[in-house]
Amino acid sequence: MGNKQTIFTDEQLDAYQDCTFFTRKEILRLHGRYHELAPNMVPMDYTKNPDVKLPMQLIVNMPELKENPFRERIVHSFSDDDEGSLSFNDFVDMFSVLSETAPRELKAIYAFKVYDFNTDNFICKSDLEKTLNNLTKEELTEEEVSLVCEKVIDEADMDGDGKLGFSDFENMISKAPDFLSTFHIRI
Repeated sequence: MGNKQTIFTDEQLDAYQDCTFFTRKEILRLHGRYHELAPNMVPMDYTKNPDVKLPMQLIVNMPELKENPFRERIVHSFSDDDEGSLSFNDFVDMFSVLSETAPRELKAIYAFKVYDFNTDNFICKSDLEKTLNNLTKEELTEEEVSLVCEKVIDEADMDGDGKLGFSDFENMISKAPDFLSTFHIRI
C-alpha cells in the first residue's frame, strides 16, 4: 500500500469488530485487499463512508476465489444488488462468514444460499444438478447426475416435499462433519 494509510474512525473499526470475527488489524488488511482490486475507485479514507461498490468480476478473480467453482454464487450471496457488486461492508461480511472462526450455523446459512441457484429458499433437483455439475466439472453423465440428485433428495428430504428446505439441508450437512470446513477462505 506504499505510504498511503487506510483511515477509519474508531467507531467504524469498533462496528466492524462487533459485526465480524476480525481484529482491527485484519479489517485494515481487508481494506487493503479491497483497495488493491480497484485503486482508482476505492479511497483510502473511509471516514465519510464512501458509496463504492466493486463489480463481481474483480472479486471473483481474487486468488482466494479464483479456483472455486462457486465463486460467482458466493459473491452474489453477499451482494445487495442483482449485479453481484460488493461494497466494502459486503466484502468484509463475505470474508467474515468464510473465515475459519465463523460459527457452523452461519456458514450453513450462506452455503444454503450458494446452492439455492434459483433463489426460491429451497434446494430442488435442478439446484442439486447445478451444484453437482460445478463440483464435478460436468464429468458425470446426465443419468449419473440425476441418480445422485434423486438419492440426495430421497435421503435428506425430511418432509417429503421433493426439495430441501434449510432444516433439511442443515440436517444433511450435520452428517458430513467436514462439509463446512471446506466453506472458508483465508485473508
